[in-house]
Amino acid sequence: MQIILYLSVALIAIAFLVLVIYLSKTLKSLQETLAGVSGTLKGLEKQLDGVMGETHLLLQKTNALAEDIHQKSKDLNSVVSAVKDVGTTIAGFNGTLKGITTSVDQTVEESKEKVAQIIQWSNILLELKDKWQARKQANNEVNSEVKPRIRAH
Repeated sequence: MQIILYLSVALIAIAFLVLVIYLSKTLKSLQETLAGVSGTLKGLEKQLDGVMGETHLLLQKTNALAEDIHQKSKDLNSVVSAVKDVGTTIAGFNGTLKGITTSVDQTVEESKEKVAQIIQWSNILLELKDKWQARKQANNEVNSEVKPRIRAH
């Protein structure tokens, strides 16, 4: 029975030795894989540093652009306000002009008869003036004919 015990212990020792050899190979393979992963991670770390630097620059440019857009938006708001004020002024001017036009139309409408009478009186005065000038000229002609006859006698 001792032999069986020795054989069992020897078999366990051989199995343990085989297990250790396979574990050693597995661990060696794992070590190489982890070394490769470590190299890859170092490369990724360098690339990530470059990307972080570019991202930082991009963020700064984006902030500067946002500030510029904000400032231009403020400037544009003042221009829009000025244009709105001009529109309000023009609307007020149009209202005033419409009021004046309405007032002038009413005044012209009310004054039509007066203007017609003034035109009639003006025509009458012009006719009187023409008649007066015609008489004056006729008198001058008569006087100029009479004077030479008086001298001739």
